[in-house]
Parts: sequence; C-alpha cells; structure tokens
Amino acid sequence: MNTTANIPADNPQTQLTVAHADDPKLRTVAVAGGIYTILVTGADTAGRYCLIEMLVPPGGGPPPHRHDFEEMFTILDGEIELTFRGNVHRASAGTTVNIPANAPHFFKNTSDKAARLLCMCTPAGQEEFFMAVGDPVDSRNAAPPKLSDAERAERGQRAKALAAKYRTELLL
Repeated sequence: MNTTANIPADNPQTQLTVAHADDPKLRTVAVAGGIYTILVTGADTAGRYCLIEMLVPPGGGPPPHRHDFEEMFTILDGEIELTFRGNVHRASAGTTVNIPANAPHFFKNTSDKAARLLCMCTPAGQEEFFMAVGDPVDSRNAAPPKLSDAERAERGQRAKALAAKYRTELLL
C-alpha cells in the first residue's frame, strides 16, 4: 500500500506572496463608490485565485451581476446587505459568504459606517476587471474621486463594455 500522496514536487521557481494592505506598491482602485486594494493577483497564484480588500462606504456596493467564477466574502468590519438570487441576507463582521458561480447577486452597505471585506475570486481575473473599470487611487486610505454625472455614466458604460471579457454579466 502506497502511503505517500501523489503531490508534485515543489517548484522552486514559485514565490511566497506577502501582502500588507497599506503597501504603496499594491494596486488600489475606486470602484462602485468603494476603495479596492488588490492583495494577491492571479499572477501570484498561477491564475488559481485573487484576493481583494474592499472598503465599502455607507450606501456603496456593486450593481446586480453574475459571473462564471466563485466569489467569497469575509466581512472584517461593519455589515453588508447581500441579495442572492433575490433573497436578502445580512452579513456582519466575522461572517463569510460564498457566492456560487453564475448566481445573480449584489451587496450594499446599508449601515452608517464603512464595511471592510476580503473578497476571494477563483479562478482569478476579477482583479483585472476592477483595474480596467475603476479609477486608480494612491492608497486604501484615499477618498474615491468625486465624479460628475457624466463621469459616473462613462464608468458604467465602460463596465458594461468590458464585462463579458472578464466573464461577468451586469444585470442592469
């Protein structure tokens, strides 16, 4: 009987990824009223997953959407209201929620203070969508840019135009 697992040998070409949310080298972008910091990219994980810190202000959150990859949120601070397949759920600090691939969902911070979430997507790619549709900011502590109605409309059109490329469907 073979008692060793069939695990490939270690690849010394792979690197340890250590990310600190305040690292100025990390990519940070304003999306949907929040500030998203890309902690771990698909390039760091051979495309297996990405990890994003989301700082979501009161009233903030993405529009209804769905995508063909798994998305998991762990709420670190605050509370969100998550609508999953039309059913509303509350998730507060200490809660982890997994969104199955292809399921329609969205969330909103309905509290009066910012919510902080970790978002893991598997496989990776969502971080690239956020970078393509968002506005780069200097740090996770930066305020989102004040956008005119025309600029907000342009961001929405850009997201709609790029969504399919990133395996996402906006349900607007």
